[in-house]
Amino acid sequence: MTFPTVVAIDGPVASGKTAVSRLLSRKLGYRCLDTGNMYRAITWMAIAKDVEFQDQEGLSRLAIETSIEISWRDPQQVTANGADITTMLRIPQVEEAVSLVAQVHGVRKALVQQQREIASQGMVVVVGRDIGTVVLPKAPLKVFLNASVQERALRRHLEIQMRGGKTTFEKVLLDLQNRDTLDTHRAISPLRPAHDAHVIDTDSIGIEEVADKILNLTKGNNDRHI
Repeated sequence: MTFPTVVAIDGPVASGKTAVSRLLSRKLGYRCLDTGNMYRAITWMAIAKDVEFQDQEGLSRLAIETSIEISWRDPQQVTANGADITTMLRIPQVEEAVSLVAQVHGVRKALVQQQREIASQGMVVVVGRDIGTVVLPKAPLKVFLNASVQERALRRHLEIQMRGGKTTFEKVLLDLQNRDTLDTHRAISPLRPAHDAHVIDTDSIGIEEVADKILNLTKGNNDRHI
């Protein structure tokens, strides 16, 4: 049996794609590349270096000049220009601004090039929002995870609470709705399923079951909606 050398997984915020991708990569014995961490890294670097989020030229230059390395162990460690910034990637300032940074053409161009270089090595699960449509349009297996915004808000709210953060469900829901609007309506690489992606609704199933569904797809199941 021949397994796909690259699995592309896309989906909106809190659809479960990061946790599923990490679990799937362990089941397959593959590496896992969470491309969202790369955009978060540039967002944090912009904050650290006082680059305005409206400064597209400055953000693009920052993306070109920043060397991002992601360890393959789980949990992953992210470094930018040699500095470990893993703990900074989920702070509120990054959460609020990463969609703005990700819309900048120069930032996407620089990071997509790096993502393609990593994927070209094979044996990798690549997760993001435009992997199957833009980054790896010829990936042998594409999956799009989806869930209602209410379910995703519940998940994100619990995640924030588990990290010791304090916020309300209503604020998390509003933030996700705004993020969805930005991601789906941006001019560059909008969030949408690839035409040949397998769409999986994760509303009522757990991470293990979702990972097993995708694992089944690697064995040749071609149902597009499961």
